[in-house]
Amino acid sequence: MTQASTTTKTTAKRYDREILALAVPAFGALVAEPLFVMADSAIVGHLGTPQLAGLGIAAALLTTAVSVFVFLAYATTAAVARRVGAGDLPAAIRQGMDGIWLALLLGTAVLVAVLPTAPGLISLFGASDTAAPYAVTYLRISALGIPAMLVVLAATGVIRGLQDTRTPLYVAIGGFALNGALNVALVYGAGLGIAGSAWGTVTAQWAMAGAYLFVVVRGARQHGASLRPDAAGIRACAQAGVPLLVRTLSLRAILMIATAVAARLGDADIAAHQILLSLWSLLAFALDAIAIAGQAIIGRHLGAGDTEGARAVCRRMLLWGVVTGVVLGLLVVLARPVFIPLFTSDPAVENTLLPALLVVALSQPVCGVVFVLDGVLMGAGDGRYLAWAMLLTLAVFAPAALLVPALGGGLTALWWAMTLMMLVRMVTLQLRARSGRWLVAGATR
Repeated sequence: MTQASTTTKTTAKRYDREILALAVPAFGALVAEPLFVMADSAIVGHLGTPQLAGLGIAAALLTTAVSVFVFLAYATTAAVARRVGAGDLPAAIRQGMDGIWLALLLGTAVLVAVLPTAPGLISLFGASDTAAPYAVTYLRISALGIPAMLVVLAATGVIRGLQDTRTPLYVAIGGFALNGALNVALVYGAGLGIAGSAWGTVTAQWAMAGAYLFVVVRGARQHGASLRPDAAGIRACAQAGVPLLVRTLSLRAILMIATAVAARLGDADIAAHQILLSLWSLLAFALDAIAIAGQAIIGRHLGAGDTEGARAVCRRMLLWGVVTGVVLGLLVVLARPVFIPLFTSDPAVENTLLPALLVVALSQPVCGVVFVLDGVLMGAGDGRYLAWAMLLTLAVFAPAALLVPALGGGLTALWWAMTLMMLVRMVTLQLRARSGRWLVAGATR
């Protein structure tokens, strides 16, 4: 074995260790987040069907409102990681504080908008007369936690940018445990019903935000970084986030179109589609964990001026993405006899689900490439390209999906359209990665 090949293998192992060290805790934190809603549903479900229906509607609204601002985590991770790579920790934390201040401003604005409009928003979702009061109660109380949820997003970005994904995992686990304990105590112990569930969740969310702020403020004091709001810095964070907001809204539009088309196909199709979306989201957590590692590592390399290192890490992560996608696809195929009965016993839904499930399995290697390159370009701060690429993907997917019912296709055809969507994303992202135009070195892009 030559010295060059030995060096290459050593470097690859070092990259693997670094990717794993960031991706594994990130995966744990990602999985912990949906457990909040699951815990609330399990506890509120015993109060009655109207309460659970109200929770479902309110939770969907809250999840949508918060997920729109996920750019607070993505943009902050990339910006902070660049300054870490440049060796300027005070500036990195200062950058993170700008993101947190922006999160507080946006969260307060959303809160002010939701409180008076809660009944109208619930009505738009078509809530029944029995479920609507519970939905309004839960939404109004839970809205008080929106600023905290956005702070958690921004602060998570700060911590990830500092190359730390363990702290978000610990905070997520602590928040989940506190949320569960408070829900039981307030819903049943204090007899507050669905309002108790909302107050328990809000309290847990603010506790998580407080834990993050403690970590960030401690770091700021250690490195002499200012904690005061800076108008120029907040404005710069907002401008960096706009392209990622466009990307997120385009992706949301794709998922909404897919659900609307599935609903037109029939009851069995929409039921099977919701099961597939749940599985798809679960698989995405594993791939997104690698993407999060990519954001942090790529940003640090580019901040240090190491474009060759960034390119090498990108290649290594692509291998991780493809291998992980293949493994996930095989697991879906092998686990289908166990997976399908967990969600349905209706033969019509099972027959509709099975062929579409195989399409999901086949698409996982493509998803692996897409998630990794998405994370790499986010880490490089290449948000503008990501926005245009996602708009193009939406333009291709929308007519393809809408043609499914027009041409007599079923759910399997719709999920082939979803695979087409991922293929378009893969092509656009690979073209950008190969061009090298994302390799912009420096503490700022």
